[in-house]
Amino acid sequence: MPADLPPYASLPVTEGAPRGSSWGLWGEGDVFGTLNLLTPQRVQAARASIRTGRVFALNLELELPDPPAFGRDAIVHEVTGGDGNSSDDIIRLWNTQASSQWDGFRHVRSPAHGAYSGIPEGEHGIHHWARRGLAGRAVLADVARWRQTEGMPLAAGERVEITVDDLEATLAHQGTTVETGDVFLFRTGWTTWYRGLDATGRAAWVEAGNPAAGLLASEDTAAWLWDHHVAAVGSDGPALEAWPIPLRMGERTSRQALADPTHAASMFLHFSLLPLLGMPIGELFDLDALAADCAAAGTWDAFFTSAPINLQNGVASPPNALCIR
Repeated sequence: MPADLPPYASLPVTEGAPRGSSWGLWGEGDVFGTLNLLTPQRVQAARASIRTGRVFALNLELELPDPPAFGRDAIVHEVTGGDGNSSDDIIRLWNTQASSQWDGFRHVRSPAHGAYSGIPEGEHGIHHWARRGLAGRAVLADVARWRQTEGMPLAAGERVEITVDDLEATLAHQGTTVETGDVFLFRTGWTTWYRGLDATGRAAWVEAGNPAAGLLASEDTAAWLWDHHVAAVGSDGPALEAWPIPLRMGERTSRQALADPTHAASMFLHFSLLPLLGMPIGELFDLDALAADCAAAGTWDAFFTSAPINLQNGVASPPNALCIR
C-alpha cells in the first residue's frame, strides 16, 4: 500500500489511467479500491471506538422500501414445509439492491473507461469483498440533526443537495474528525421519514420518481471524499446522491450528458466513486438508532463490520453491517 495517498487534484497516479482515477495505486488487477485502507493496524486501532459494547445493526428489513425504488422487483418470500417437522426459506425475485446495500464495482461503469481498474466488469464481484471481510472505524455525520439544530430541517423525501460545506459544518458541530481508512456514513433522516408514510404515501413516493436528499454530484464532492481517504461512503438515502439526477448540460439530454466523460461526474457521482476512484457506495443503511446513541453520548464513531454475501461475481450485496459502540 502506498505510504501517502495522492490528493484528488493529482490523480491519476499512473501513466495512461483515466483522468481523476486511482487505477494502479493499489497494484495491477486490484479489486478492492479504497477498501485497501482497512489494514490490520487500522482494524486494531478501531477498537478504541468501542466504549459500551452496544451493537447497532444497519440493515433495513429486506422487504423495505415497499414498493421498491427505481422499478426493482419486490422480494417474494416462501416458507416450505407446511405441517411437516422442518421448513426452508425460498426467496424469489430478490434484487440485492432493493434494500440496504453495498454497490459493488460491477454496478456502474464509466461510459468512457469501463469498470474499475480497467478489469473486465465480469471479473469483478462482491465475492472479493465477502472473502476479505470488512472491518474498521466508522464515523457518522448526522446532517439531518445538524440541519435541525440550525433551524433548517432537511426534507429527506425531496431532492435536496448536501454539499461539502454541509458535511464540514456537521462534523464541526459534532466535534468529529474523519481519519484515513474510516467508513464515512452520513444521515439524511430518510429512514425516519419513510417509516412515517402509510402505504399510499410510499406508493406516491415511487410514482414521483423516488426523490431524496443526498450528496451534490460534483467534482468537489468526489475530491472531498478522496482527500479524506475514506474506505467507503454510505448513507440512509436510496441513491447516496440527491435524486433524481439533474440535467446540467443545457439542452442536451441526460443520456448524452452521461456519455460525456468530461461532465459525467457532475451528473452522477457514482461515475466518479465506483469505476474511477474505486470507492464502495452504501445506500439505505438504517442509521437512526445509531445516530440517537451517538447524539446522547456526544461521540460519533464506532467499530464497524460488514460481511457481504459470498456471491460469485455479484453486482451488490446487503451490507450485513454492525456498528459497535
